[in-house]
Amino acid sequence: MRMPTLKRRWTADDLQDLPDDGNRYEVIDGELFVTPSPTSVHQEAAGRLYRLLANYLDTERVGHPFIAPLDVEFSNTRVVQPDVFVVPLVAGRRPERFGRLLLAVEVLSPSTARADRVAKRVLFRNEAVAEYWIVDLDSRTIERSTPADERVDVLADQLSWHPQDAASPLIIDLSHYFADVLEA
Repeated sequence: MRMPTLKRRWTADDLQDLPDDGNRYEVIDGELFVTPSPTSVHQEAAGRLYRLLANYLDTERVGHPFIAPLDVEFSNTRVVQPDVFVVPLVAGRRPERFGRLLLAVEVLSPSTARADRVAKRVLFRNEAVAEYWIVDLDSRTIERSTPADERVDVLADQLSWHPQDAASPLIIDLSHYFADVLEA
């Protein structure tokens, strides 16, 4: 007779015991996700997007951007490291801990596609993250989703982000963005 195997439920505390080996460790609803170090093109995409957001948020003082690796802990069983994310300001200042996000962004790679398109999309919707973007370098598109709508917008020409309380939106010309990232 075969004994059933017990599936381990990972927590934020368990992440402290994992090696500092260049991999990214995240926990989504008790499941451990491990991804390797990103490529240079991945980092270029994340870095350029971070700069666009930082420049915009210097003027529109509604949030503060961060770039991975940095933990966002929604609960003890929900700890992720979005490639780029924006947290709301607290009393006009950047917060020390992050449990609420205005925006989460993942740059898609073969090793992260399932987590980014399924597990994280559900997670960010459940956690009421106002917008979630997936940057798809192969198709030169950004997939945008919100908690209010289960449909995903696939944007190829222009992306407009207008966080609550901002006077004007951030407009990103996607053909220019992807050309800069991919040097094409």
